[in-house]
This record gives sequence, structure tokens and C-alpha cells, in this order.
Amino acid sequence: MRKTSYYVTFAVVAFILTLNILSSRRPDWLVVRYEEVLYTKVTVTYGLTQRCELTVSELPGGDDDGKITYRKYECRNFPASVTDGCEKENKVFCAAWTSAGYLDQMAIGFAAVSLVAILFGVSTHSRRRRIWTVIAGLVLLQATCQIATFGIITDLYRTSSYPSFERARPGVAYVVHTISWIFSILAALGVILTGISAAAGHRWAAGNRAYQPIRP
Repeated sequence: MRKTSYYVTFAVVAFILTLNILSSRRPDWLVVRYEEVLYTKVTVTYGLTQRCELTVSELPGGDDDGKITYRKYECRNFPASVTDGCEKENKVFCAAWTSAGYLDQMAIGFAAVSLVAILFGVSTHSRRRRIWTVIAGLVLLQATCQIATFGIITDLYRTSSYPSFERARPGVAYVVHTISWIFSILAALGVILTGISAAAGHRWAAGNRAYQPIRP
């Protein structure tokens, strides 16, 4: 493979890694908005490791159109063994949700190793001819972990496996994560296609120093 292909792959994988980290850190994979009660609105968001609650109270003020607004935003670890019933009725849910978080961290690790492999492989022509298989494998492993995380969270959300999930809707982190694993699959397919084409001697993939088999 030519250097340009590796540079493009590096940029794409770095972009995917950024999306993956953002979705992993954001606490809004699932969002639950409760109906307003006594001038108070409560929004609860669930991330891979956190549960956050935003309470907004808008009370009538002294003026005709005036309002007094109170906001309270607090987060805690999620799922918590005692608070979320991980030792009793929600044991299976907690194990699944925690596993999804671990898988997402593994995806981030595979992406980081992919970037290192690209930097290592682009240094010499002989490495560029071989390292694409390793890069494609690492990106596929990243995509596999991302899809597994997506599948677990989606199943828990769809089956309302946790109290209040029947009112939940996918949040920003859920969407960002979905975009990231789609790009991971496309990136892996792109590396495989380019690598096979380069090995076959196609100049667009292999460059001016395309491999030519020795003919008798």
C-alpha cells in the first residue's frame, strides 16, 4: 500500500477513536424525561459509567412575567451495587451494562494500537506491503467491540431491563457511538480492499513501486 493510503487510514481511525472516546465519556446514552410536576421538570440520563439527574424548577415570581428558576445537576456512578440493586433483582442487568462499558474500553484500546501500527508500518516499503493485514484486523476488532457494546445497550433499552427504561430514548452518546462503529466497518473494508489491490499490483493502491511478480 502507498503512504497516502496509510495517512488517510490514520486520519479516519483517529476520527473514529475521538468519537469512541466522546461517546464513552458522555452520560447520555439513554435519556428519560419525566412530566412536569409542580413547576418542576426532571431529566435523567444514563451513560456507560454514570447516571446524571437534572432538576429544573421554575416558580412564579413577584412580577407579572417573572420566574424564579432553580437548577440542580448531580451525577453518580452507574450501575451502583446497592442503589441500583446489582446484588439482587438487577444483577443480570448490572453485569450486562458493566460488560458493555468494558467492551467499549477495549474498542478504544484497539483503535489506539491501530494508530501505533500505522505509524510503525509506514516507515519502510517492505512494512507497508505487509502491515495492512494487521491494521485491518485491529480495526475489525475495534468494530466488533463497538458493535457488541451497541448491541448490549440496545437490547437492555429495548426490553426495558431497568426501571424507567420504558420511558427512555436514545441520547447523543448513543448516536455518536453508532456513527463510530459504522465508520469502523467502512475503514476496515477500505484497508482490506486497498491492501488486496496493492498486493495484486494495482498502481492506484500500490503506488509507483507496485509489486510485480517475477516471470520466468
